[in-house]
Amino acid sequence: MINEMKIRFPVRLKPGAKIGIVAPAGLFDSKTFLRGTRIFEEKGFEVYVPQGLLEANGYLAGSDDHRAEFVNQLFADKSVDAIVCARGGYGSLRILHLLDYDAVAKNPKIFIGFSDITALLTVLCDRCGLVTFHGPVLTSLADADEITKVSLFQTVSSDTKLEIEVSDGITLSPGAGSGILCGGNLNTLCHLVGTPFAPSFADKILFLEDRAEAPYRIDRMLTQMKLADCFKGLAGIVLGSFVDCGPADEIFKIINEIFSDYHVPILAGMNAGHGNPNLTLPMGIEATLDADRHVLSYHRAATTG
Repeated sequence: MINEMKIRFPVRLKPGAKIGIVAPAGLFDSKTFLRGTRIFEEKGFEVYVPQGLLEANGYLAGSDDHRAEFVNQLFADKSVDAIVCARGGYGSLRILHLLDYDAVAKNPKIFIGFSDITALLTVLCDRCGLVTFHGPVLTSLADADEITKVSLFQTVSSDTKLEIEVSDGITLSPGAGSGILCGGNLNTLCHLVGTPFAPSFADKILFLEDRAEAPYRIDRMLTQMKLADCFKGLAGIVLGSFVDCGPADEIFKIINEIFSDYHVPILAGMNAGHGNPNLTLPMGIEATLDADRHVLSYHRAATTG
């Protein structure tokens, strides 16, 4: 459990840092991929694309061994300062048992992604104590708005505490709570239940977002997790974007019903997930959620150095 182990803070990015690209999940469009790499280059970073990264295996970016090996190699490579995922889609679950967690723990570095990459963000936090970053993948960065880009580069380059004011926040349950921020894509988190990689959400603030899931499916996933006792000891809940998931009021009603007996602060409206903007959220460090003031305040910087 992350709250029982040393938290490993990656070094913040400085001009000229080397950004390694991995593709642990779905196949991606090469033109969009290249537009994403150019954004990092324009910011003064060196982008490293390992040879063979563009392989395809049906809807996956290569075989399971192939995808996992790139993650292992880039964490072990001392010349690589940060790792950015090319795309989400699907596939991260299939490589969890193939990752070298000892190498990750010995070489903490910035690791960025969202959507299906939630599986990796969560497990690297949980097993290695690594602070990870829920933020745009390379292909989504290619078409991201300016707020998304500014949030990403400020978050991974800063050594100051982050405080996010949710300007369009909606208080679903009042109050404040503190805990380690975790979570991401609801569908992916739900599919970790019952596996050896399922995390504990006790004493944590759970962030949730999703895309193209009908309200009844969101209800079903949350109900399954509740029946599996996943939410015991939660400190709070932050809801990000639920793009193409039906009316927001219907989603909020489901959330209120599922979590009515937990009595934790719940804040909706965080601009993070599959929508635009997609703010970058450090995962694996303690924060305070004030659902009344619509603020998420981290207790310390997500990076060091």
